[in-house]
Amino acid sequence: MKKALLLVNQHSRKGQKLLSQATVELEALGFELIIESTDHAHELSDTIRRYQNRVELVIIGGGDGTLNAAIEGLIDTKLPLGILPMGTANDLARTLAIPTDLSAACQVIASGKIRLIDLGWVNGQHFFNVASLGLSVEITQRLTKKVKQRWGVLAYAFTALQTIFSARPFRAEIKINNQSFKVKTIQIAIGNGRYYGGGMTVAEDATIDDRRLDLYSLETIKWWEIIALLPAMRQGNYTKSPKVRVLYAQEFEVNTSKRRSINTDGEITTHTPAQFRVIPEALAVIAPS
Repeated sequence: MKKALLLVNQHSRKGQKLLSQATVELEALGFELIIESTDHAHELSDTIRRYQNRVELVIIGGGDGTLNAAIEGLIDTKLPLGILPMGTANDLARTLAIPTDLSAACQVIASGKIRLIDLGWVNGQHFFNVASLGLSVEITQRLTKKVKQRWGVLAYAFTALQTIFSARPFRAEIKINNQSFKVKTIQIAIGNGRYYGGGMTVAEDATIDDRRLDLYSLETIKWWEIIALLPAMRQGNYTKSPKVRVLYAQEFEVNTSKRRSINTDGEITTHTPAQFRVIPEALAVIAPS
């Protein structure tokens, strides 16, 4: 029997309902579980550290915010991560091709196939999917728990459309490999994974183990131009748009004249000025090969 720590965010959109089902499924697949739940995401890493000598892996049920809150504990203990997608967007699971069906996700964990993935880093904060400033921060501020519980993944689209109409551009400087780009933009996003914001694509060829960060700057100032770009944002195909600057690197620096908040995996955690970098093969996750 494999000993696993099962951490579930029971306040996630599906968490409370699915905890008992996950327990039954995983025990039937041969796991001996230690089950913990917390009302406070910041306690997840300490919980992982506390059990590190008693388990062989950590299984987390929740959304991207819950997974992000566990990063430091996973890094410190080097325990493999199994994912049960129970959140609203589940962008990390989508990036890793982990099914949202609970039984199928449990089967993936039981397979035990380990994949080493990169992490993004900004000002001391790690992230799986994307870090961004501008429009996405305003969306995050409007995207309340109540809205997500009511509308699910559609909440991202509704909130984004509401926010686009009031979006205002800002000036920023992007530094990369001794080059500097001064831009007027409504959003700068730096992706480590492939998906963010409920299925938007950072870049059409992005993977979470390609040892690079993918940056795009949305340099448009009219709301209808943003609407016109939505299909490209969904697919990550910006090559034909003169309104989008695309850059790839292992490190970026972003400065703004006025301090701006930065969103990492759906939570506002830091601000400009910001240093970004990729950390290759930082975590072991259990995912389809």
